[in-house]
Amino acid sequence: MRADCDNPRVPAARSQRSRGFSSSVPREAWLRLAACTGAAALLQIDGTLITVALPEVGSALSVGAGPLAGVLTAYFAAYALALFPGGRLVDRLGSRQLALTGLGVFAAGALVGALAPSFEVLLASRVLQGVGAGLVSPAALAGAVSAFPPERRGAALGIWGAGSGVANLIGPLLGGVLTVALGWRANWWALIPLSIAAAVAIWAVVPRTVRVDESPQLGGLRQRAVAAATLVATLTFTILIGTFFLAQQYLQEVQALSALGAGSTLMFVAVLVAVAAPLAGRLADARGERLPALLGFSGAGLGLAVLGLGAVPLGGASALPLLGLVGLGLGLLFAPTSRAALNAVAESRHGRVSSVLSLGRLLGAAAGAGLAGLALAPGVTAANVRAALLAGAVLCLVAGLPGAMALGTGSRSRPGAEPAPIG
Repeated sequence: MRADCDNPRVPAARSQRSRGFSSSVPREAWLRLAACTGAAALLQIDGTLITVALPEVGSALSVGAGPLAGVLTAYFAAYALALFPGGRLVDRLGSRQLALTGLGVFAAGALVGALAPSFEVLLASRVLQGVGAGLVSPAALAGAVSAFPPERRGAALGIWGAGSGVANLIGPLLGGVLTVALGWRANWWALIPLSIAAAVAIWAVVPRTVRVDESPQLGGLRQRAVAAATLVATLTFTILIGTFFLAQQYLQEVQALSALGAGSTLMFVAVLVAVAAPLAGRLADARGERLPALLGFSGAGLGLAVLGLGAVPLGGASALPLLGLVGLGLGLLFAPTSRAALNAVAESRHGRVSSVLSLGRLLGAAAGAGLAGLALAPGVTAANVRAALLAGAVLCLVAGLPGAMALGTGSRSRPGAEPAPIG
């Protein structure tokens, strides 16, 4: 049952969806996608901004490198814990209300961090920001595709993935400029107007919604489709973050590049991730999720394997095309995973499914950084880096390809509760 009986816009929307892939997507859908992508990109920018500023934070607050990692840990732990409640609230209250609430909490945390007189207060501010991020993330993903018919969601999610890639480019550069020019607190101050801008965009183009969820619990093929998509999302971020960590360490410790120099080198990979994501979305709409996911893991696995086997010097220009292949491969994995999971359930469950995907990505990022750090614990050497890259290639082939094969299940959406715009 849907709360849309008196809404004149709903029949038109139904008619538009019934015309299938050839139907045009209304302008409002693209505006909603842009606003929600911007809100999600803010969460990506936060992590890279703060990471760049950490050395100066340690110097200013007299904190060692070990405790300093708590600035990231506090944020991601709170983020992960808030995801499931956030997803349920999205399904009950709608994307707009939860996104605005989350952005308000996130901005409040940034304000506390900017004014923090001690390291303990700074950690508390990161917990507050993490809670806000846990509310924003599922709301933004569910809201981004809410106006797109299932057969066009791949294109929308491709743009969503490209937004993440662009955010990963902007974050380190902006963080470096702010830290050098204005000090570490400027990174926290910068998040406040960015949060306000994201909230204004959400308020302007994402409608209030009422959801009445009478859809049955997930089961059978649909449950497996969501599980497969979450597995692929987790593997994607394990390989992405692990590879970036290995490359950053090798370029700085062995090749003696500065942090800015190493970051500039890896910008090439981030650009290719952003380029591949929209292409994968269109391919998923045309051919299903399985094909781009198989191509993605195959490309990333091939690039990692050649680098790991020592066919080219890790620090030379000849390594860039292989790193580019890894970036293209990983970029092909963003849209198919989200499309498969969201199209497997009714819209009334998109918030919960979005929270599961987000948690998978967070766990993957943590696993990638942890495993890469463990591989380099004996020392940052070419041999250790190559061994870790080979392990990543094996992961692509042994776990990634079977996960990609499972994405084809449940890719079509079923009818269910949908949001009815009000107000």
